[in-house]
Amino acid sequence: MLQKNFLSKIVRLLSATFLLCSFSSAQHLVRFEIDQYPAGHSNDSFFFAGNINGWNPGVSSYAFIRNKDGKLVAELKGVAPGLLEFKVTRGSWKTVEASKNGASVSNRIARISSDTIIKINIAAWADDFPGRPPVSTRSKNVFVIDTSFFIPQLNRKRRIWVYLPEDYVFTNKRYAVTYMHDGQNLFDAVTSSFGEWGVDEMMDSVKPRKQNIIVGIDHGGNQRLTEYNPYNSKFGNGEGDGYVDFLVQTLKPYIDRTYRTKTGKESTAIAGSSMGGLISLYAVLKYPDVFGAAGIFSPAFWIAPELKNKIDSVKQITAALYFVCGELESDSMVPDMKAVYNSIKLKGNKRMFYRQVPLGKHQEIFWRNELPGFYQWLLIHQTK
Repeated sequence: MLQKNFLSKIVRLLSATFLLCSFSSAQHLVRFEIDQYPAGHSNDSFFFAGNINGWNPGVSSYAFIRNKDGKLVAELKGVAPGLLEFKVTRGSWKTVEASKNGASVSNRIARISSDTIIKINIAAWADDFPGRPPVSTRSKNVFVIDTSFFIPQLNRKRRIWVYLPEDYVFTNKRYAVTYMHDGQNLFDAVTSSFGEWGVDEMMDSVKPRKQNIIVGIDHGGNQRLTEYNPYNSKFGNGEGDGYVDFLVQTLKPYIDRTYRTKTGKESTAIAGSSMGGLISLYAVLKYPDVFGAAGIFSPAFWIAPELKNKIDSVKQITAALYFVCGELESDSMVPDMKAVYNSIKLKGNKRMFYRQVPLGKHQEIFWRNELPGFYQWLLIHQTK
């Protein structure tokens, strides 16, 4: 009798486990229907941009189509359960949806647990309010090195920014350098479509002797999903290796020649969010003798499962690593980041910081708020 009851419990446990696994791996159909939108753009294309397509504002496979009833609809198949965060654009972040007075709006959020229809009303578009000229918010210490700096590894050009410490022109000393991705969003509200990090304001508030040179590299728009990913994905062939090679073989030598920098790895950091967080960690793994620290904000590890193999193939990872994400970004964000953190921790790395913020969302204001904490941590690990 005891053996029979024991076997019965095992069967129930296995059945429950199977059901749990089946539920957690369930895939759902999500249908978006735009009920209202401003007049004057009926001939434009509309796009979904969210946390399941790397926030790319103009991917053709995520375009809305007009059905036989004239309604704009889009369908996403195979959506995993959890938080879906998104906005609607007309192909770029300059044409993203806005409030009725032109102000930016928060990301739309839906929790997906079954097949779902989401109704959307768009009040206005950001580019419908051109009357007031944009006001630059970058500080006097921010400069554009080049609007079309050549990337030989990818055969394309990109704008490069640099922040120079307050006392740079008055001293002969050398400075540590931090390289950051998504340069459009770092320093200036004019170039950022939905909020800037305020890197320059944060750095201006630091004592000059503790300031870094900050180098910002613009992302490539629709190329961002491949340029910041070393692996192939449904969005195209990965170009991350070429991008990281550019940073190390072309851009860093130029920066070291042009400015008074500390060139060693303990004085060279790299940081970014989302896809930028992913490529920052990859840069450390590929070039451990170049980058001594990385700021990994809300990393898009979901798009690169092969990264685990890269981590497993490395005997040790000694770089200082700062992980931070929000619990309201997606259901996979925290477990993905924690899994990578733990994998590296098992290799004996004791120079890591881990933080998950209960109300943190996948947006610039969250990363702006977390930036000072990262920078104060970074100073501890940089060569004095």
